[in-house]
Amino acid sequence: ETLVHFILEQQVSLASALAALTRLREKLTLISVENILTLTDEEMRACYVSRQKMGYIRGMAKAIADGSLDLASLETMQDEDVKAKLVQLKGVGNWTAEVYMMFVLQRADIFPVGDIAAVNALKHLKHIEGKPAAEELLKYTEKWKPHRTIATMMLWHYYLENKLGSKKRKAM
Repeated sequence: ETLVHFILEQQVSLASALAALTRLREKLTLISVENILTLTDEEMRACYVSRQKMGYIRGMAKAIADGSLDLASLETMQDEDVKAKLVQLKGVGNWTAEVYMMFVLQRADIFPVGDIAAVNALKHLKHIEGKPAAEELLKYTEKWKPHRTIATMMLWHYYLENKLGSKKRKAM
């Protein structure tokens, strides 16, 4: 369910992703590989799942079902190996893999450089102009090792508290 949720959160508002997840939960009761694979396109669309995300979610479910993705094995892998394994799935990029490592695998030293909220909060706090490269962002987070996950969560709270994503604050 968590990977489905993260896929739904890609490039949309949190409220929109949660609405889709809630509809899926209502439809399926339990979001599982087997249940996902039984849904028709129409049923998924009725749950606010786009055609593109439908493909991603089904691809992930099929990979789990056929054993090419063993989620339990990720627990003992190194971070880079987990990321490499997850991004092999269509629709799973670095952000999804990193957030999965933070929340599901509870890895302590992750900074998702593709996370708009975390990056905007960091830029605001450090007075960074423009669109810095991932390497530049990681330099700022270097001193937070090995606790970058906690720092990221603090940045998310700062972002939400200060409404950095709202139209009022975009001029900052």
